[in-house]
Amino acid sequence: MQDHVTVFEVGPRDGLQNEANLIPARDKISLTDMLSETGLSRIEVTSFVSPKWVPQMGDAAEVMAGISRKEGVRYAVLTPNLRGLEGAIAAKASEVAIFLSASEGFSKANINATMAESVMRAREVASAAMDANMPVRGYVSCVTDCPYDGPTPPHNVAFMAEALLAMGCYEVSLGDTIGKAVPRSLTYMLDSVLAVARPDQLAGHFHDTDGHALANVEVALDHGLRVFDSAVGGLGGCPYAPGAAGNVATEALVARLHALGYTTGIDLAKLEEAGRFAIELREGN
Repeated sequence: MQDHVTVFEVGPRDGLQNEANLIPARDKISLTDMLSETGLSRIEVTSFVSPKWVPQMGDAAEVMAGISRKEGVRYAVLTPNLRGLEGAIAAKASEVAIFLSASEGFSKANINATMAESVMRAREVASAAMDANMPVRGYVSCVTDCPYDGPTPPHNVAFMAEALLAMGCYEVSLGDTIGKAVPRSLTYMLDSVLAVARPDQLAGHFHDTDGHALANVEVALDHGLRVFDSAVGGLGGCPYAPGAAGNVATEALVARLHALGYTTGIDLAKLEEAGRFAIELREGN
């Protein structure tokens, strides 16, 4: 039996959040519906954040209400605080995501909190989500490099990953937020994190700023990870990470995984069709 890899599609949320011009909710709904037909089992649709800080996500409730939910697909949303969690529960999200940064500079720029303060805030959201029987996924940002602080100490990442798992997160996604990770730095980080977490508790989230994303995926595969985040059409970027390019394209990720002999359950032709639509949305902006 071939080794299976799960692809976690983040295009509708992480991919579109940095677009300057507002994309209509109907187009976000169409993109999500197209992705639902590809064989993907996990899609991050939107985030319940203040429109003041991320205007592109101001239609989260409308988008969640409009998507056609396919059996077997989990529809996730990002929830940075209790108010966001309330919105996610009302929208009947399948699961929620919380996030921490492994660097002080990014944490302060992103949520105006120190790393220690961010852990306390995340714990509050995770606890409330557990009370509501809502599965929680964790993100750690800037796992090898920070746009403000430079290289990230691997022990910072291990500390944050361990904290998220202790809060009850079923999985922690390790994010190369600015796409500067290379196999060597990624290996150092993974070795540190795997001292406190099992491979099946971790996911890789790589941006392709310098073209190393697929090489980094292979390093993570060698370390036992079998879940990877990606964005259809290579959409992405982060409003608080200067210089960050898009996520690794889901089409490229799936093609590479299949070439390596892994199964994904994803129809590459349908995925490429969704990718063309995603790129049209970006270029239309």
